[in-house]
This record gives sequence, C-alpha cells and structure tokens, in this order.
Amino acid sequence: WDEGNRKCSAVTGSARKVRDNAADWHNLMLRWDKLNDAGFAAAGRVVDLRLRQSHGEAPPPALSSAHADLQQECQELLDVLDKMAAVVMKMRRLAAWQSGLVDLERFQLGDEGRPVPLFHGWRTAQFEEASRQLLEAYGRELKLKRAVLQELAHTATSDLCMVYLSCWLHQPYTPPQARLRLEALLLETGHRPL
Repeated sequence: WDEGNRKCSAVTGSARKVRDNAADWHNLMLRWDKLNDAGFAAAGRVVDLRLRQSHGEAPPPALSSAHADLQQECQELLDVLDKMAAVVMKMRRLAAWQSGLVDLERFQLGDEGRPVPLFHGWRTAQFEEASRQLLEAYGRELKLKRAVLQELAHTATSDLCMVYLSCWLHQPYTPPQARLRLEALLLETGHRPL
C-alpha cells in the first residue's frame, strides 16, 4: 500500500485476483442495473399492449398488428433476460474462483488459512462468503424475472400486471444489503477510500 495516495501499488498473486474480482462484481452489478431498467421498460410495454388487447381497445384488423407488437416486446424482454442470465453466469465464475482460492489456501496453509489478511482485515473466506451471498441474491432474482416473463403476457388483470411490474422494478431478492456487501468488498480491496 502506498499510504500517500491510498492506492494499491504492485498488488500481485491472490490479492491481485481478489481485487480484480471486486471490480468485476461492481461492473457486473452496474450491468445488471442497466438491464433491469431496460427490462422494466419492455415489461411496461408488454403490460400496456396486453391490457389494451384484453379490454378490446383495438379494432379487429388491428388485433394481428397488436399481437405482433406484443410478440416483439416479449422477445425484447426475453433478450434482456438472456443477458441477465449471462451476467449471473459471470457472477457464478467469480464466486467459484473465490471458493477455489479458499480451497487452495486450506490445502497450502491448513484449515486456518492465510495468517495475515490480504488487505485491511478480511480473511480470504470472507471474500468467498460475500461472493456467495451476492451470487445467491442475483440467482434468485433471475428466477423471479423468468417467472415474471412467463406470466406477464398472459395476465389479463391490471392488478396482477402491476404486481409483476413491481417485482421486476423493485427486485425483492437483491435487498440493500447486497449493495452494502459490494461496498464493503470495494472498501476492503482498496477500490473505495477508507
């Protein structure tokens, strides 16, 4: 550490990889947020089209056009969901790498692991735990979004549509603790100043 400007200087080995993984977590979570916004916009259009169809607001010749529009919006939502699944897959790789590092340290250094923290105070197992918890949250959120996608275009009641939209927007499986966990990870690895 270079205390003068609070930057890591010449971080190598496991510490470097853990630090890089923390930055990757940050980037993946930002990517997820952008995809969530795009998905919410598409889901809103699906609901709007679906409710107009179910209330008979479109004349008969326009029904086929409305159906094609609904299919197009559902496809866009599916594309967003596929990108979200790719983000979760990358998160899974980060968590697996952290788990592998813990296993390697146990093999090399015994059950106690590294005697000195990699950065400020966290043991290697704490990085693994943070990664695992973030992965669990985003994995559950992805499952919820899949369920919303499957039901959204088939729902005729506006109340249920609003529930689905709320679930998409508010992401109940990624609570504020997930953001705090990421910030703790970034603080610990020196990406954020203490």
